Amino acid sequence: MINLLHIDQYIGALIQSYGVATYLILFLIIFVETGIVVLPFFPGDSLIFVAGAFAATGVLNVFLLFVILAAAAILGDTVNYWIGNFFGEKLFLKKGIIKRKHLEKTKDFFKKHGAKTIIFARFVPIVRTIAPFVAGVGKMKYSKFLKFNIVGGIAWTAIFTFAGYFFGTIPFVKNNLTAIIIAIIVISLIPAIIQAIKFSKEGKKKK
Repeated sequence: MINLLHIDQYIGALIQSYGVATYLILFLIIFVETGIVVLPFFPGDSLIFVAGAFAATGVLNVFLLFVILAAAAILGDTVNYWIGNFFGEKLFLKKGIIKRKHLEKTKDFFKKHGAKTIIFARFVPIVRTIAPFVAGVGKMKYSKFLKFNIVGGIAWTAIFTFAGYFFGTIPFVKNNLTAIIIAIIVISLIPAIIQAIKFSKEGKKKK
């Protein structure tokens, strides 16, 4: 049985077993990874990269793959936003998980930094699943969210799909795929670390 949490390691077996239905399976995995806030641990960057590498061998159509994964990413974030928008505030306040003043700060944050947060979050594991939910909780204007959701979703899937397509079949990359995947994850975390340091410095200056 294929382990969904490490499905990026079994795409070859997936294609052999399910053929064309592989597109649907990949769509669902990316949709869940971006759309269900409690399931941020499914592979994202690495899955798209490896799928792009397999497309380079001819078993998948790279352009169809890109369109399907981009649609999954955009729809996933959209669902996550509306879950946060409809249920987040009531749930957090009712359960005492978050105080009203913190919720107001969240709303102010997304008014000021929401656009770049939605785009940059795409490239950070776990954060990309939480960001649209928090944007919904923070009542970020949906038309603004949707615009940057589309930009981020297309950019994210395009970069990793075509990076896999053009570089995934290089012998060095194929022979060191596990290390490459780890490197992708580590590199993906860099923007979050930079932003955390930046916000930390800004917070200290305000004090």
